[in-house]
Amino acid sequence: MAEIITLQIPEPLYQRLVDTARATNRPLEDVTLHALKVGSPPDWTNVPDEFQVDLAALDRLEDEALWKIAQSHKSAAEMERYSLLLDRNQEGLLTDAERAELTTLRVESDRFMLLKAQAAALLHWRGYQIPRL
Repeated sequence: MAEIITLQIPEPLYQRLVDTARATNRPLEDVTLHALKVGSPPDWTNVPDEFQVDLAALDRLEDEALWKIAQSHKSAAEMERYSLLLDRNQEGLLTDAERAELTTLRVESDRFMLLKAQAAALLHWRGYQIPRL
């Protein structure tokens, strides 16, 4: 027998549950029951403000889109350039333009890794087994 309760929850949590229900084509009640069983969807509010909008947007994505993000990789050329700039920075050989480029690449790399991790965490929360990515 199921019991009926009325529960007030914070708007941000409610919206995350609604977004998940839409993205997974499941009833809100099912998603809410799942959240009660295993906890709420992975949190993104403890990351730097500059990344929160991107991470919040993942809640609305369907599983297939999350898999693409979770399994994505930086190109070899991107990794080589980043590594080269890091080495030149350690040696104190960066130009001003290279220093600015390194800063941009560092932020992009942080965003990329946070998105991958959050996508994998959301997929795991949605019930998928996540292999080492």
